[in-house]
Amino acid sequence: MADNNNNNYQAERTISAVFKQEKEVDSVVRRLLDREVPQDHISVMGRDFESQTRISGFITKRDVILGGLRTGALFGSLFGSLLSLLTGVGVLFIPFVGSVVAAGPIGAVLLGAATGALAGSAGAGLASALSTLGMPEDKAAVYETRIKAGEFLVMAEVPASRSGELQLLVESAGGEEVHVSDMTLPRPCPGRCGSPEDLSPEIRTHLSENAQQAFIERYNTVLDETNDETQAEKAAWDKVHQEFVEDENGIWSKDREAATV
Repeated sequence: MADNNNNNYQAERTISAVFKQEKEVDSVVRRLLDREVPQDHISVMGRDFESQTRISGFITKRDVILGGLRTGALFGSLFGSLLSLLTGVGVLFIPFVGSVVAAGPIGAVLLGAATGALAGSAGAGLASALSTLGMPEDKAAVYETRIKAGEFLVMAEVPASRSGELQLLVESAGGEEVHVSDMTLPRPCPGRCGSPEDLSPEIRTHLSENAQQAFIERYNTVLDETNDETQAEKAAWDKVHQEFVEDENGIWSKDREAATV
């Protein structure tokens, strides 16, 4: 299997498809990895994974996509399944869909990493969130419907020069409703965060200066320990929500200890 810690990998497009069976998802994920698509550029979502009962953390409070990290919910881990090949496995509650297992960068995005980009569709379900990220509305609606029906969504972020080759791979593996878009999922920083200017606008505009610094310090620490951007991002948001309170403008700015006095 390919080495998936490839810092030179240039993701420029996203191939999305739905699969009817978990074994098909397992097959396409392994084939993508074998074709040198890094594990942190592959996302999987679904309701009915056989190993779902092995997840220890459930996010259900407030019935909004962004509510997960705001309530400090725990992520569980999946071992011995295809999802153990990916990063950042957890469970989130999506309006109109229900509890969904998410692995890879899409989980972190939906849980608050792109707060600014998704804020307008936070309570409107998966289709609205995907549309906000750049997916056509009709395709996003199909994906939401089919996930709700028990099928699985796979998203692979790939170089533009390989999108045709990898689209054929996804189709040959049983992918349906295949779509290729110019979007890629937002990340907090290009690698380690050197300064607040490195933060993506979706994050920076929703954090005060002190909260930005707390986010960066925690993100870099966990990234250095794990080399896992998704886990680092989740840990950084947890740190922000432990130390700050969101103000009326949606900015994490108020010191939590002071706010509770």
